[in-house]
Amino acid sequence: MQMQFRRSGRLLHDLLDLFIRVGLIAAMVAFSYQVFAPFLELMVWSVILAVTLYPLQRRLQARLGWRDGWAATLIVVVAQLLLLVPVYLLLSSLSESLESLIALLKSGAWSLPKPPDSVAGWPLVGPQLHALWLSTSNDLTSTLQNLLPHFKGTGRVLLAALANVSAALLLFIAALIIAGICMAFGEQGANAFKRITTRISGPERGPHIVHLCTATIRAVAMGVIGIAFIQMVLVGMGLVVMGVPGAGFLAFVVLLLGIVQLPATLITLPAILYVFSTQGFDAATIAFALYMFIAGLADNVLKPMLLGRGVDVPMPVVLIGALGGMVAKGIIGLFIGPVILAVAYKLFWMWVDEQKPGDSIDPLPPY
Repeated sequence: MQMQFRRSGRLLHDLLDLFIRVGLIAAMVAFSYQVFAPFLELMVWSVILAVTLYPLQRRLQARLGWRDGWAATLIVVVAQLLLLVPVYLLLSSLSESLESLIALLKSGAWSLPKPPDSVAGWPLVGPQLHALWLSTSNDLTSTLQNLLPHFKGTGRVLLAALANVSAALLLFIAALIIAGICMAFGEQGANAFKRITTRISGPERGPHIVHLCTATIRAVAMGVIGIAFIQMVLVGMGLVVMGVPGAGFLAFVVLLLGIVQLPATLITLPAILYVFSTQGFDAATIAFALYMFIAGLADNVLKPMLLGRGVDVPMPVVLIGALGGMVAKGIIGLFIGPVILAVAYKLFWMWVDEQKPGDSIDPLPPY
């Protein structure tokens, strides 16, 4: 009886000690997450960029004979220039266009022609549109003053969107700098990640999971951003050759549409209609229309070829992970989604293939 009492007392003591330890560990993890949460997105972007750009660093290091830090610094500087120079040119072009528009409106030299009478016969919106058009052509200044209160909400939305874009750009620049630091210590980081995955999944699965995560991130970067860049170049060349106004800006929009997985035909089809309406139908414009139509749909051909390249999972798994991750977590989910889904897919089939000794699967009977 006394021995049972001592055993039960020791068991309660051990359980209490276990609960205290688990509680302290949970409190420390929760507090650490709260401290690290503001930097979580920045660090995830940094790791994604470092994993994507690390093969380029290895090639530069082998060709130039530089140290890891110097090669990573060169990549970061060139990437910053490639990112900031087009942004600066775009902002300069937009500011000049806005200044010229304001000067034109203030001078009063620009006037809107009167609407044709056929506009009033349009269904649903014809009479209202004809009246608004007519009043604007008669007195543009008063019409703009009357419409200005209605544009305040739209202006706030545009300013909020511009602020979000600016914040995303600053985040990307900071992530690129931190990615350079991570690439400078790439081997140590890779070994640390292997140790972590080996500790969690065992010595057999750990290195395979590391390879799977790395290959998936690079495949998504090549299959999403790479395809968007190729499509931007193809569409931009066609727009420049045909002299479409704002060709550089429209090509940049094609790049953004490709990253967020929207069709480039949102730009190519209006461009085709604009060229037909301004230059008519001839051999050059028809060839331009065919070229732009093919360039706008090029991602449908390139994506199956590049998105799952080098990844030991089916391409639909990576594609579903990219699309679902983007819907759930935005642009960063475009990379996190396929990694998580690919790892879960491989772990599931590893679990399925683990058979106990002596277990056998009977073949299905013939139909």
